[in-house]
Amino acid sequence: MTTASGRRRPRLAAGRARALGLPTRGTTAPNRLRRVDRWIIATQAARLRLLDEPLVIDLGYGSSPVTTVELYERLRAVCPQVRVLGLELDPERVAAAQPAARPPWLTFARGGFELAGQRPDLIRAMNVLRQYTEDAVEPAWRAMRGRLAPGGLLIEGTCDEIGRRSTWFALPATSPAGPAAQAGPGVTLTLSAHLASLSRPSELAERLPKALIARNVPGEDSHALLAALDDAWDRASPHAPFGPRARFEAAVAHLRAAGWPVQGTRRRWRLGELTIPWPPSRDQRPGDPA
Repeated sequence: MTTASGRRRPRLAAGRARALGLPTRGTTAPNRLRRVDRWIIATQAARLRLLDEPLVIDLGYGSSPVTTVELYERLRAVCPQVRVLGLELDPERVAAAQPAARPPWLTFARGGFELAGQRPDLIRAMNVLRQYTEDAVEPAWRAMRGRLAPGGLLIEGTCDEIGRRSTWFALPATSPAGPAAQAGPGVTLTLSAHLASLSRPSELAERLPKALIARNVPGEDSHALLAALDDAWDRASPHAPFGPRARFEAAVAHLRAAGWPVQGTRRRWRLGELTIPWPPSRDQRPGDPA
């Protein structure tokens, strides 16, 4: 099937079971997703606790279920009634994960963007779309967001191999017939970094989500954000003697003072974390710094 421009539409189907997607490379490591898990707990635990048995899906957990187990343990500490389902397209990975299962609270099954027919309250899909073309992002988002329970959230993004550089979108539930996946209210972008190993905030560019990785060029919102954050980092250099956390906190404060619609509190900023509505409103977002 092709688009009006003649390009073939991204193919998301794979396997006889009609699981949607392509197997990931499988790369994983303990604590790789600790930054996004920390954000999930800080922003979503209260909502999940209001539900009887909230379902969280970890999509594309890789060759080892370790990060799914970590997600389960972290969420259970703040929401004892949560259920976590790890989904993978590769049947061998699903079979290998079974010894780590703790049914009915932590289970593993075969599935992709169709979410094995489930309607979760939250999806974590980290490092899943990295291997796809940019054209495939919107159909994948549509498939997952259309399966979310009312009020649900899709978290999709990328991190480095040891989890020191992470970025992710948070996308609220929508119907397949709803607005374009790239737009809509409630979408945020979060940047998170291990500050002691960060020279400049723009180092996060290589770990931007797939929808943005090729858009870090002048004239694009992602380029403007990173350029503005670098500028704010430079302006915050007097805080460097107090450590990278103090400097990053001051940099984010500079960024917000410059008109960027930064969310969160200074406590989150000191963790090396920045969350902003995406795309930022044109009447709020300044141009690239000179």
